[in-house]
This record gives sequence, structure tokens and C-alpha cells, in this order.
Amino acid sequence: MPAQKYNARDCRFQVEDFNAPGTWLEFRTSEGGTGEGGITTFTKSHEYETADTTTFGSEGQAESQNMQIGKSLTLEGLRLKDPVTGALDPAQALIEAQAERLGNASLCGFRFAAPGDTTWEVWPKAHFQLGDTGGGNNDKASWSVTITRSGPSTTAAIA
Repeated sequence: MPAQKYNARDCRFQVEDFNAPGTWLEFRTSEGGTGEGGITTFTKSHEYETADTTTFGSEGQAESQNMQIGKSLTLEGLRLKDPVTGALDPAQALIEAQAERLGNASLCGFRFAAPGDTTWEVWPKAHFQLGDTGGGNNDKASWSVTITRSGPSTTAAIA
């Protein structure tokens, strides 16, 4: 079958529960989680650190090599809150708690997959930085987080 476009809304995202390592909590999206989804946009980013390898022999032409790669993923959407209990969406609440942790405790797992994938891309160590929350007169409250990988990626089978 030839390659096909897929819906961004059908991608899946999970965070590892720092209180119960090995337990993963899924964000509510079109395909994953339950109930109303809060994620409306995601962006996976790549950063590169390069070394200048230019010498006199380069004859005025710049030369360089990639020396380090970094990856991050930003989730944006709507803040979900139970109107009766006041509890946040479980995945959003876990991320907000994890973002308050420092040092070695600031690292926990994060994983994601596109529709049809049979394996997760796993970031065994990642840290989380919350974005702004807010909105205007006719808006729902926003929510966002940037997840930054620390170390290499791995994979795991999707059960």
C-alpha cells in the first residue's frame, strides 16, 4: 500500500506516572483516552548543535558536522476540569505535578505514536515545562506543555 497522509488528531501521547513507574496515562485525543479531548495541536521539534570544521584547506567554504541532537514535543489545547469536583484531566494534572519537580525527579517517561504504528517512540527520560494558560472573552481556557527529551529515544510495542 502506498504511503498515505494521516490525521494529526489521531496521534497518541502518554506520560509515565512518576508515582507508579511503568504505568502510562494517555492524553485524551481523537483516538486515545476517553471522553472529550483537550489536545488540539502538537509539534515535534529537532535541535542540532554543530562543530565548525572549516580549515584553510576549505578555501573559504564553510564546513561543519552535527555533534548533538535534541528533541522536544509541544502539546497545546484546552484545559479540562471536572465542573463538579474541580479535578483536572488526569493526564494534564500529572503533567502539571511533574513540571513542579526538580533535579533527577524532574525526569520521567513520555511516549507517542502515529496512527497505524505498532511501536511507541519512547523518551525514557524527559522533562516538562508548562506553557501559559488563559483565554479571551469568548475562549475556552488554554493549556500547553513542552516535553524535552533527555538522552536517547527507544521504542516499545503498542499493546
